[in-house]
Formats: sequence, structure tokens, C-alpha cells
Amino acid sequence: MLSNRINQLSESQTIKMAKMGRELSAQGVDVINLSFGEPDFHTPDFIKNAAKQALDENYTYYTPVSGYPELRKAICAKLKRENNLDYSVDQIVVGTGAKQSIANAVMCLVDPGDEVIVPTPYWVSYSEVIKLAEGTSVFIKSTVEQEFKITAEQLEAAITPRTKLFMFSTPCNPTGSVYSKEELESLAAVFEKYPNIYILSDEIYEHINFIEKHESIAQFEAIKDRVIIINGLSKAYAMTGWRIGYLAANKEIAQACDKMQGQVTSGTCSITQRAGIAAYEGGLESVLEMRNAFHKRRDIVYELLKEIPGLKTNLPQGAFYFFPDISSYLGKSVDGEVIETATDLCLYLLKTAHVAVVTGEAFGDESSIRISYAASEPMLREAIKRIAKALNDLN
Repeated sequence: MLSNRINQLSESQTIKMAKMGRELSAQGVDVINLSFGEPDFHTPDFIKNAAKQALDENYTYYTPVSGYPELRKAICAKLKRENNLDYSVDQIVVGTGAKQSIANAVMCLVDPGDEVIVPTPYWVSYSEVIKLAEGTSVFIKSTVEQEFKITAEQLEAAITPRTKLFMFSTPCNPTGSVYSKEELESLAAVFEKYPNIYILSDEIYEHINFIEKHESIAQFEAIKDRVIIINGLSKAYAMTGWRIGYLAANKEIAQACDKMQGQVTSGTCSITQRAGIAAYEGGLESVLEMRNAFHKRRDIVYELLKEIPGLKTNLPQGAFYFFPDISSYLGKSVDGEVIETATDLCLYLLKTAHVAVVTGEAFGDESSIRISYAASEPMLREAIKRIAKALNDLN
């Protein structure tokens, strides 16, 4: 009865694990949820106040499909101020979160049979959106030893005459890896040779970055017209529930995405957009406070994870995730239960340690798990303590 399209679509494992954690919590179990990519901070007051003012001023009507011109102007100013990138208002499309912006871009670019290159590990929805567009995912494997970043040589080896798009994130979800300017330049040099390939650069974790500054692949003028920047307010400003993101692209792609969005959702929430204007015009003080807190948490979790025998992890330079290799635990058992996959291990940790994490299989890596450290320091210490004990019980 249901379409092949939906039957072939996988359920989001991050949402699934969070749901299972909530169900256990509802039963009275003390579950620590480290599965969701969501800041545990509140939206800054000046942004909430702007939303209240918008209600009082009756911003309660339909908005332009691509977003209020004032918001798109604020986004252009942000891109110039923070990234030294020049975009005009008609190159910006605001959507209901970065996820919709990604889907818009892929659906507007990819035809059946087109190949989309995706470095692994990748964010869970990339492969599913490609599937919806009837494209073919071509995965490039990266490992913890190479800081989960691909090389120019790996990229060029994956390109074929059918390659239409390259999708990646920096800082990366799920690994926290951050590409340097030099690394991006080497990838851009490859794309210069192939003028028919577009580049989708997911930069939603831009400000949760523990190195000097964020670098965008759109800074390289020779390929800028083929880059689609994805960004938004959810991570940097703790606005996940507000549902607002955007893309910046050449005018043809932006117009296509406006057309697509006009038939699916139209413009995103008017109140959220007014709050977004305030966020982008209000400076980065609150953003930097949150980033500093994440930085401290990262260092705490790293030291704790290093003490767990058999767990292999690197020191991520951005986002709020660790992506440790757990392959040394596969094949081990407890009370007759054999841990054969990363998914098995996640279910074991939820059931035994009451800690929710996400299987690496959801991100294209069968030997890892994703641990979010978007939680308080006491909760993180307790969670890693529980994980360590549960892993130690395997034999």
C-alpha cells in the first residue's frame, strides 16, 4: 500500500535512540541521554524578547517563501562579517531548519542515477535525502587515524562522469572533525578540474569550533558559484525547536529552492524569523559563552574516554560529539548476550548502563558509536562512568 519511496527510507537512528531513552525515563529509569545533537542551553533572552515583540507587533501572517528580506539581509551581513563572503539577498533561502535546506538543494540538483559523493562518517540524513532524490551515494571512508577527514586523492578517485554533487560538514556531525583552510584548498583544487560538480557545505556547527576560526570552502573564488552553504541558528544560538536554517547559493539554485519550498512548506514561522533577525544582529557574546562551555566539556569527556581500555578516540576540534571506535568490544558477551554490532552495543548500554548513545552504523561507520557531550558536566561524568563499567563487564 505504501510507496516504495517511504518503504526504502530508513528511520533516523538519532531520533529512535532519543525516543527509546524517553520511554525508559517514563518508566522511572534514570536515563542519561547522550544521543541527541541538541545544546542543553536556553535560547538567549534577547532573542526570546524579539519573538515576544514580534507577537505584540502582529507578525502572524504568511511570510515570503525565501524568508523576510530583513532576515536575508542580516544573513548576508553575517556571511560578510564572519566569513568574508559576498552574497546578495536573492541568493539566500530561509527554511524550517538546515535539514530542509539540505533537502531542497539535493532535490533541486540530483536526478535519478546521479552520483553524490559523501565522506563517511556522515550525518544520518544525507544518504536518505539522496535516496529520496533517486541519486546514488558514493561513500569515501575516513578513519579515526586520519581525524575522520578525507584527502584530495581520495576525493578525485571517487569522481566519475556521473558525479553531480559532493556533500560534507565541517565542523562534522558525527565526528567533530574540522577541515583547515589548507585541507579545504586541496579539495577545492580538485573541484576546479570538474566544473559540473556542485559542493554542499554543511556549516551548521560553525561556531562550535575549538580552533582559530571557521573556514568555508566557499572562500575559494574559482568554485564559489558551485558551493551551496547550509547554516542556521539551532546549534550556535540554542534554537533547535525554533526550526530555522538557510542556504546560500548562486541565484539559479536559490530560485530553484524557493520554487521547491513554495510547494512543500512555504515560508518558515514568522515569529522565528523575527527572532532570527535579532540573533544575527545581536552579536556573538552568548554564542561564545556556549562554545567555551562545550570546549571545557570536550576536554573532560576526552580524559574520561581515554581511560577506558579498548576504546579508540581522537580529540575532535568542533561540534559536540565524540565518535570512538568500539571494534575491540565486538564479539564480546555478558550473560550469554553477544555484542555483534555497534547497534547491539548501543542497546546494551541503554539497557544496562542507562545511557543513550547512537550507533555508528547510522552514520556509515560500523565500528563506532556517537556520544554527544551536550549535557551538564555532572551528567557527563556519571554517563562515562556508567559506560566504562558496562564495557568492563563484557568478556
